[in-house]
Amino acid sequence: MGNIRNPRRGSMQFWPRCRARRPYARIKIWSNINETKLLGFAGYKAGMTHVMVDDNSPNSMTKGETIFCPVTIIECPPLRPYSLRFYKKTVNGHKLVSEIFAKNFDKHIRRKVIPSKKEGKQPEDFDIVRLAVYTQPNMVSLKKTPELFELGIGGKDVKEKAAYALGLLDKEIKVTDVLKEGQFVDTHSVSKAKGTQGPVKRFGVRIRQHKAEKTKRGPATLGSWHPNRVDFRVAHAGKMGFHLRTEHNKLVVKIGNDPKEIAVKGGFLNYGVVKNEYVMVKGSVAGTRKRLITLTEPTRALVKPPQYTIDSISLSSKQ
Repeated sequence: MGNIRNPRRGSMQFWPRCRARRPYARIKIWSNINETKLLGFAGYKAGMTHVMVDDNSPNSMTKGETIFCPVTIIECPPLRPYSLRFYKKTVNGHKLVSEIFAKNFDKHIRRKVIPSKKEGKQPEDFDIVRLAVYTQPNMVSLKKTPELFELGIGGKDVKEKAAYALGLLDKEIKVTDVLKEGQFVDTHSVSKAKGTQGPVKRFGVRIRQHKAEKTKRGPATLGSWHPNRVDFRVAHAGKMGFHLRTEHNKLVVKIGNDPKEIAVKGGFLNYGVVKNEYVMVKGSVAGTRKRLITLTEPTRALVKPPQYTIDSISLSSKQ
């Protein structure tokens, strides 16, 4: 048997392990596409179930077979625009130069921010345009305070993007206007908070043998004598969870507007019954139930998505 080597415990890819500033994602990188459209949508995570699908992918090993597929249900009530923001690139980052506000607001937006009454106008010189939108959690019966965030806009020219977004300022945005079935999306969410944990759970450090001098649930050595300090790469106890995580190329299996199709017996655990349009994403998605999940156009879509046809949806109780 070969020598099993473990160079280190804990991936340095997720470093620093700092907590998110808010319970929903802040996205800094958007996909570059020529089609003039919004590049993302957001919904609330309801829970998971499974579906039986017919695999129609021509190069798949299970071509023509009915396979098991776990899915996550994300309820997506319509979004409402808040403002259109224009940014200018400077040496100190992006600077907000102008903002055009919508005319009609939902009454619950004042729980989050007080809308401005100023009459904004489109500047002559700008580099980036973003559409600020807010959610309507009262339609899901979760809470009343909405989330406010920005969405990127696709297109060839910033003037074209601005003209398209101006037409959306006083309209509700539905998930079917942004996403479609069978495409890849990137999911952005904040993971579940787990509090302060030790190095065994936080980094996967191996538990030492029974002859260890002191604690057995910790790293064997903290480093060299010279320099006489503990490096930041050494696994230690600390706060775990509540991290912003992005998963690339998640398949949208179904987008539906009839909640009865996924009405599991007894409702989803710790969530309830889905009442609005929903998105069915293949696999799991980071975050707790009732947390806002942001779905965006993929930035690394290099392969064609698999072709699935839903045969049946499990409606068994998850209690």
